Amino acid sequence: MEASTDRVAEEVERYAPVVGAVIEQVQRVVVGQEHMVRGLVMGLLTGGHVLLEGVPGLAKTLAVSSLAKSLHVSFSRIQFTPDLLPADLIGTLIFSPKDGTFSPRKGPIFANIVLADEINRAPAKVQSALLEAMQERHVTIGDTTYELEEPFLVLATQNPIEQEGTYPLPEAQVDRFMVKIRVGYPSRENERLILDRMGTSDPDLVIDAVLSGEELLAARRVVDQIYVGDAVRDYIVDLVQATRTPEACVPGVGAELSGLIEYGASPRACLGLLLVSRAWAFLEGRAYVTPGDIKAVGMDVLRHRVLPSYEAQAEDVDAEQILGMIFDHLPVP
Repeated sequence: MEASTDRVAEEVERYAPVVGAVIEQVQRVVVGQEHMVRGLVMGLLTGGHVLLEGVPGLAKTLAVSSLAKSLHVSFSRIQFTPDLLPADLIGTLIFSPKDGTFSPRKGPIFANIVLADEINRAPAKVQSALLEAMQERHVTIGDTTYELEEPFLVLATQNPIEQEGTYPLPEAQVDRFMVKIRVGYPSRENERLILDRMGTSDPDLVIDAVLSGEELLAARRVVDQIYVGDAVRDYIVDLVQATRTPEACVPGVGAELSGLIEYGASPRACLGLLLVSRAWAFLEGRAYVTPGDIKAVGMDVLRHRVLPSYEAQAEDVDAEQILGMIFDHLPVP
């Protein structure tokens, strides 16, 4: 085990700076928002799709497009609108009158990185087509099924405050996103830096492509080998169990939490915590996961997988407050 851990540590030392260069490139353009940028990169490292939620103007779309420019991979952006059709996303069959045959025309989903901008503006059929491609990693056009090329990652954005003309994603569909990142306003210092850096009609901001698809897949293989001990694995399971039966898992406040949770996190949350915590440890330059890594990524993995009860909503208690109580009171190994 020690020799294997040493080998993984060497691989982490080799690849972590290369992936870190991607973060540096994105931050040439995106001021602040370190948590969002790191969350996007962790999605790259785990193959997990990312949902960004925040009010307009917080550089969500800019961050995704900048991330794509820093990689030697294909990129497509889909602006979701109420009149969008599934065929606009996955493609369709085109009839050729010349020879009387149909040929496939592939849609923008056939890219390594797909930006689903304002995903909650499209109707359910379009969202379903996208989320099926996310889950199954293939698309069917006519009678033919096409595999989506790896790496394949969907980075979606949504506006939490505007309700007119939107179709909110059901919880079962949101659960397919590995993480959901809340994007907040920048600090005063960062906002002043934005003013200085972007305060012209054509800011001269250049992003270099520093990571190939092959290198990304190699980094993923390293992330998959990062050591997660039994105590940390038990902590992951305890966290997820605490969102379902807090009265049996969380000392002190379990009974109070029980009435605030309608539905707890799915088993997919366990896998998400395992994978994303490995990516966090990788970015920290370590070949092993600590309970602190679980806490660092836990809110992003769990916030969209815990459904507060009507009682919680009446008391103005949201999923993040519930999770905060669980993290504060659940024993840490």
